[in-house]
Amino acid sequence: MVNKPPLLQVHPSKPSDAVTMWHLLRHLLAFEIANGGQVSIINRLDRETSGLVLIAKSREAARHFCTLMERGRIAKQYLALVWGWPVEDRFAVDAPLLRQGIHRESRIYLKQCAHPAGAAARTVFQVERRFAREPEERFALVRAYPETGRMHQIRVHLADAGHPVVGDKIYGPSEEHYLTFIRTGWTPDLKRALLLHRHALHSAVLEIPDDGLRWETGLPGDMAGFLLP
Repeated sequence: MVNKPPLLQVHPSKPSDAVTMWHLLRHLLAFEIANGGQVSIINRLDRETSGLVLIAKSREAARHFCTLMERGRIAKQYLALVWGWPVEDRFAVDAPLLRQGIHRESRIYLKQCAHPAGAAARTVFQVERRFAREPEERFALVRAYPETGRMHQIRVHLADAGHPVVGDKIYGPSEEHYLTFIRTGWTPDLKRALLLHRHALHSAVLEIPDDGLRWETGLPGDMAGFLLP
């Protein structure tokens, strides 16, 4: 198990010199790999998402965990900082998801959206804490229990519920923030609009009841600092 920091890409997506978590693990586990081991990433996180990533170091372990993942036998919990105060302490979003560009023009290729023609997706949310940084700035710490594993599922479902994740450049106040970030990088204007330099989503718990395994990790520094008065 690895507790991934934010802004570290999990796996190389195209040929480049960028260091990823996969590269770092191959270096760390060089002895095991030389003796027949491997590095298999079971649950991939987005580059900006922090938290728990399950790693298999053998073909047998990778096959076992991937089978459990496909059967929905690996339970996950995420923590997210969101805009606004959800009305209910516990609520669910049951909204199919697909890539936005499939059914309407989209300037961001990977952007997902809720649509009846999409793949089934369901997330249960529990409000952990409501707080305000300024009288007019209300936020909440929310725990997410994804029952499916679609791309960007938690972020899309929270945005669909009217409570986008703080720092989310794609599903937050405006997708223009993402397009600006691609052109210019992080700027003072983006900081004022988004408040955090990355989307505030953290993989907090992974549990495999079949094997009696459970891992939990606390909030990273940037999210914990956002909660402070």
